[in-house]
Amino acid sequence: MIEATNLTKRYGDKLAVDDISFRVEPGKVTGFLGPNGAGKSTTMRMIVGLDRPTAGHVTVNGRPYAEHRSPLTQVGALLEAKAVHTGRSARNHLRALAATHGIPDARVTEVIEMTGLESVAKRRVGGFSLGMGQRLGIAAALLGDPRTLILDEPVNGLDPEGVLWVRTLVKYLASQGRTVFLSSHLMSEMALTADHLIVIGRGRIVAAGPVDEIVARGTRTSVKVVSPQATELAELLSGPEVTVTSDEPGTLVVHGATAPAVGEKAAATGIVLHELTPVQGSLEEAFLSLTQDTVEYHATMAHADAPSTGQEAAR
Repeated sequence: MIEATNLTKRYGDKLAVDDISFRVEPGKVTGFLGPNGAGKSTTMRMIVGLDRPTAGHVTVNGRPYAEHRSPLTQVGALLEAKAVHTGRSARNHLRALAATHGIPDARVTEVIEMTGLESVAKRRVGGFSLGMGQRLGIAAALLGDPRTLILDEPVNGLDPEGVLWVRTLVKYLASQGRTVFLSSHLMSEMALTADHLIVIGRGRIVAAGPVDEIVARGTRTSVKVVSPQATELAELLSGPEVTVTSDEPGTLVVHGATAPAVGEKAAATGIVLHELTPVQGSLEEAFLSLTQDTVEYHATMAHADAPSTGQEAAR
């Protein structure tokens, strides 16, 4: 378990993390979302003692990370995949880490196989692609068979097979009762992977809860209706609390009414329906809605077909 209490971090005049409290429970995958510059990486760095909080505290498995006698067996972290000795081979990099905790060489071989690095294990990591570097970082995080995993953008640079592998892996680890805390910019992947979400913006938590609740809170459910009498039905449904729009002839999108209510009203007036489908908003829509006031850098359009190059905040 990860537990943060009134966690705060300042860098000079910059308030990177602003008095946040949260818990990451074992047995589920908890996603950590936020715009660039929101404080995600800073929070993760404080969890594993790489940054010292200005105020507040955070514990992992009941104690601060620095107080664990065997940290690799308690916490496996992927925070910066390039933080390796580029002249070492992948196997020797993992062996060096293992030696600090008395982890046997058999475990090094095991994580190499788990992460698909067998064919490149003897190559110097300085020549690795981004995706292979990510796999090595995940191998290092798994080396001590830890109770808690903290993964910052673990699918960055991975191909579709690699993304699916990470999804399957973290779900499996959570099913074993481990604590899994990960961030990602891929909303569609997070929607498939996470059970619980913590959303942060400008250093403060703006939402937390199960994925379905976050989506429901940040989006509006609509009803898609296809009917040869769409115009008549739109007039019938429209009202103070119900809005009806249409993107194509014969198709309506209804906000403010449930599918059963639309169906009953259509049946009562003899209107034929070819389709009646409730449409739930996406996690991406919810994320944009919840964080729209916390984005530090907004891109602007110079003209119709040439986006400007905006500065992106460091996380």
